Amino acid sequence: MEKTSSSAFQVQNGDSAPAAETPVWNMVVVSALAAGIQFGWALQLSLLTPYVQLLGIPHKYSSLIWLCGPISGMIVQPLVGYYSDNCTSRFGRRRPFIVGGSFLVILAVILIGFAADIGHATGDPLGKESKTRAIVIFIVGFWILDVANNMLQGPCRALLSDLSGGDAGKTRMANTLFSFFMAVGNIGGYSAGAQPSLYKSFPFSLTNACDVYCANLKSCFIISAILLFVTTIVAVTCANEIPYTKKAVEGGGERVPFFGELLGAFRNLPRPMLILLLVTALNWIAWFPFLLYDTDWMAREVFGGEVNDNGLYDKGVRAGALGLMLQSVVLGFMSIAVELLARQLGDVKMLWGGVNFILAIGLASTVAVTKAASHSRRFDVQGHALPPNSSVKAGALAIFCILGIPLAVTFSIPFALACIYSSEGDAGSEQAGLSLGVLNLAIVLPQMFVSFLSGPWDALFGGGNLPAFIVGALSAAASGILSITLLPKPQSDAKLVIP
Repeated sequence: MEKTSSSAFQVQNGDSAPAAETPVWNMVVVSALAAGIQFGWALQLSLLTPYVQLLGIPHKYSSLIWLCGPISGMIVQPLVGYYSDNCTSRFGRRRPFIVGGSFLVILAVILIGFAADIGHATGDPLGKESKTRAIVIFIVGFWILDVANNMLQGPCRALLSDLSGGDAGKTRMANTLFSFFMAVGNIGGYSAGAQPSLYKSFPFSLTNACDVYCANLKSCFIISAILLFVTTIVAVTCANEIPYTKKAVEGGGERVPFFGELLGAFRNLPRPMLILLLVTALNWIAWFPFLLYDTDWMAREVFGGEVNDNGLYDKGVRAGALGLMLQSVVLGFMSIAVELLARQLGDVKMLWGGVNFILAIGLASTVAVTKAASHSRRFDVQGHALPPNSSVKAGALAIFCILGIPLAVTFSIPFALACIYSSEGDAGSEQAGLSLGVLNLAIVLPQMFVSFLSGPWDALFGGGNLPAFIVGALSAAASGILSITLLPKPQSDAKLVIP
């Protein structure tokens, strides 16, 4: 795309035409959609693994429910990105997908939040017995939620790219805004999850079938639905999209179907991209166990609670949500600092390798905190475990905060390297989209691997979360070593643009 003085482009008849300058506030309100999306993601990560166990799914099987995220990320996100590029709706290319994704998210959170009530109304027993119908409703809602979230994120980022119109400064600002609002959404979601009495704001949420923990979860998702609805309406109203009319490729031929392009990209991957895929895959094998079980670890290993106990497990989950909120604060500040640090070091692979060692140390430290919690465990006169002392809680929360540093790099550097390696290859920068699609597979396939195996690993070693965390620590160390030793330094002197 040629540079012009304009910062936005109207796409019509397959061509890019200069449009009026996009106001900064316009990009702010579109970026704010990330807060609505991420608020729901934060609730999903912090509350849903404990919730499925409250419904009656054993800990060793709970990870299988999370397979939807990797599967939908592998299929839905690339497809939605491809078809939104070629969408000829009169409402624009991105807005129909954003509205459709938001509608599905709202439907999903209603199913998840009211699963226990719907299950009881259709025959589930009250009490601590397994609730089969509620589990089915929850799983359906959970899978819809993951599909819808993947349907939302790609078009939202693409819309910001459209509004930037190829202007490098606008693009950097748009991505900074998007990352900032992701952190805002995380903080809001984790804060809501950490509130023990949020259900009092929605008195109808507490029912015979839905206890206090369930009512709090339901209230969180009601807030999530309202926030996403408002941010979506504002974003699609402010976005000035021009309908796109497809035009045949030069020479009269049709474009190769999406999967043909993806397979072609695999066949022609340059060596730097292959190494990048390996390092990224190891990095996500490290991350996903913690993302999956962080609040459950806090509730079980640190607080000593059990599902359906006298409330200690719930207190641990809320403490884990607080840790995730603090992690998001670190993530927000670190996201702004990533590009500056990369420029200071002069080599992004050294930065990525270094923070992978921080990730490895953080994951390994969960063992020390767990042992300290176990050795200092106190009990009341009835023999019930009491919450851990302040030093143990501080140590656990410190791990959450420290991991915010490598998380910021994980969310930026791999995607930037994929774009740089693509622009330096024979295909040129026009293949950057496909390179990012291929990179996404190096993220979702490890997540599927972890989802399948982490439950059996943990069951084999007594039902805790530490085995998966140790595997993650080893994988993070391997990723750091390969990043420093094998990843080639980008040849170009182009500025690093954080996606």
